[in-house]
Amino acid sequence: MVVRAFFCFCLWLLGGVSGVYTDETEMISVMEGDSVTLNTDVTEILRDDLIVWTFRLNSSDTVIAEIYKLIISIYDNKENNERFRDRLQIDEQTGSLTITNINRLHSGHYKVLIKNEDVKQRSFNISVCGILTVPVIIRDTLQNSSSSSGSSRCSLLCSAVNVGHVTLSWYKGNSLLSSISVSDLSISLSLPLEVEYQDKNTYSCVLNNPIRNQTKHLDNISQLCQPNSESNQTSFIVVSLLLLLLLLFTVVVVLIFCRRRKYTQAKQKAQSNEEEVDYTDATFIKHRAPDTEADGRDQTVYSEVALR
Repeated sequence: MVVRAFFCFCLWLLGGVSGVYTDETEMISVMEGDSVTLNTDVTEILRDDLIVWTFRLNSSDTVIAEIYKLIISIYDNKENNERFRDRLQIDEQTGSLTITNINRLHSGHYKVLIKNEDVKQRSFNISVCGILTVPVIIRDTLQNSSSSSGSSRCSLLCSAVNVGHVTLSWYKGNSLLSSISVSDLSISLSLPLEVEYQDKNTYSCVLNNPIRNQTKHLDNISQLCQPNSESNQTSFIVVSLLLLLLLLFTVVVVLIFCRRRKYTQAKQKAQSNEEEVDYTDATFIKHRAPDTEADGRDQTVYSEVALR
């Protein structure tokens, strides 16, 4: 509580004491994953010196570290300071603040209040740059398909994904042709370029931030921009489909022929094994029946059968 009350008193001093010295805000760019040190420009801390570090969060300054009576206090375990957990270090001699393994959540405004013989403050604005990947150059098929088939020009597209605070540029040799810049975080960038199919110049696409850059060179345009490549591809697809249909038709015809041949052979075999049967007509010859015997019994009359 004593330290906090003294801190408030010092803030009051900043507004009304003529001995207050305020530096301009120092702009610092750092790569994600690296460490950065914010210097106090103090050579040695005395026992009665007070050093307070704050970070601008939601439009208000939050204390993240302080030194008073040569006692170092780091506030990285509070709810609002979870982003700084195990990342803050204070130099015992100078009071300088080091942020390790920095990420984009640590971008923002920092301020240090120093009270010794005088009262002064220093401000820092940290911009954390994401890790750069090599940009990718592809042929812009959508743009090329909309152009006339006889065109001798080829549309290229240089792209970078998940980037922020970067500039994407096209170069012809060492000459800048076009560029685009963004200050947002984690977005995708694309930059078009039109070239001749037979262009022999060397082109390159460069992705850079305030610290580093990544370059993709395009040495052989004809390898990426081949005239009528779309039509050739379409012709290949059509020919492939025709060959496939022809193959399917051939297979179907062969299957039908084999089934028909098998059916014919089976029918012929069945006919050869069938027994031969001769048919004839029967002719009955009628005889006049003799008189009935005297005893009244019937007599059997036999007829001759002639086969023809």
